Amino acid sequence: MEIRVLGCSGGIGVGRHTTALGLDGDVLIDCGSGVGELSGAQMGALRHVFLTHSHLDHTAFLPLLVDSVFDRLQRPLIVHALPQTIQALREHIFNWVVWPDFTTLPTPDDPVLAFRPMEPGEVVELEGGRTVEMIPVAHTVPTVGYRIADAHGHAWAFSGDTGPNDTFWDTLNARDRLDLLIVECAFSEQQAALAGLSRHYCPSRLAHDLGKLRHRPRIVLSHLKPGAEDTIYRECRARLPHLNLERLRGGEIFRL
Repeated sequence: MEIRVLGCSGGIGVGRHTTALGLDGDVLIDCGSGVGELSGAQMGALRHVFLTHSHLDHTAFLPLLVDSVFDRLQRPLIVHALPQTIQALREHIFNWVVWPDFTTLPTPDDPVLAFRPMEPGEVVELEGGRTVEMIPVAHTVPTVGYRIADAHGHAWAFSGDTGPNDTFWDTLNARDRLDLLIVECAFSEQQAALAGLSRHYCPSRLAHDLGKLRHRPRIVLSHLKPGAEDTIYRECRARLPHLNLERLRGGEIFRL
């Protein structure tokens, strides 16, 4: 498997793009502004999108993606997500007011976009023996993370947006392997109260939850708020000196 970090920031600015992770050239995990790093040909090669939740920094480029390569997408582009996330996109984005409903274009019988509801605990099998498991997490709207594995047993996981929880860690512990973990840590300790209100991690709470994980994967931090990245990373390192933590900046490629 090849994971390409298209966007990983908790905001925007020069060199910063919001969450989008590419998998093997045909799959996206989330569809934030990082999708703009793909060429037209690369966007046209996409087959599946797995969304963690409905927030704009994780979905904003889905309507623009479909519109930009309408004639080049292999129909339909399948979007897998919680039913609540799909409902939010239908009501607030693909509603003919904010954006056309591409699930009916060019025709309802031959749409360029298709939504596929997915429930926590469900596993979707993709081409080449890859599997994507949906894992519930704890955020301000219904949100999930994912564990992705290939036919050779390699596995990685993405937390999505979350604060302290047990479900993500219990699910990962119940599986026999984890090679890479991409986990969010949006706020510094100075903003711990805001992290709690918005249900994100800060370094102390992430350190506590990482203590639940029985695996020892490569761990990389995502979704750091612009301007606070160095502080958040330093605070995480101080609380987890036994782990070789890394910080995403965008553009990284991981091969498992």
